[in-house]
Amino acid sequence: MERVDLSRFKNPEYDPGGSSLTRVVWFLAGLPLLRSSVIPSSAFRRWLLRLFGAEIGNGAVIKPGFRVKYPWFLKAGDHCWFGEDAWIDNLTTITIGDNVCISQGAYLCTGNHDWSDPAFRLVVQPIQIHSGAWVGARASLAPGTVVGEGAVVGFGAVASGNIPAYEIHGGNPAKFIRRREIRSTSVTDKVASLSR
Repeated sequence: MERVDLSRFKNPEYDPGGSSLTRVVWFLAGLPLLRSSVIPSSAFRRWLLRLFGAEIGNGAVIKPGFRVKYPWFLKAGDHCWFGEDAWIDNLTTITIGDNVCISQGAYLCTGNHDWSDPAFRLVVQPIQIHSGAWVGARASLAPGTVVGEGAVVGFGAVASGNIPAYEIHGGNPAKFIRRREIRSTSVTDKVASLSR
């Protein structure tokens, strides 16, 4: 039986995108500025990510501590929320719809290794999160995960594969808990007016 030999690891087919200079500038200057708690502005963080090639929609709220491996592989729609210490570990594309919440400490991982390969070959798969979905605090998404429209990956859950639209999944591994029902706007407005 072959043994794992990490000295044989090579990654010639993987393209991290961006030029070598862009990657160096991102890791030395861009990423520290993005994560900085001294800069409270989401507008600045949106501008910075766009400067490095990210597609970030209007109204995104980006908290301090947010981390993105490669901005040029990030596509996010309008009015998304990115919590403190959320980590977008995107060795390939992560596509996020509109009105998506990625909570504190969530981890989105697009890279894995072929455990059957003695040289531990890198395998990357994109992640897709549809509009209205919520990835809860400390939740993790495995490479290739698709989170359906309005779906919820609960607190600390570890999700892989497909999370169907408007389903709530939790646990490790994440399993179906219940359907997500969104109250109508008229009911929400009524409750808000009663609490005034």
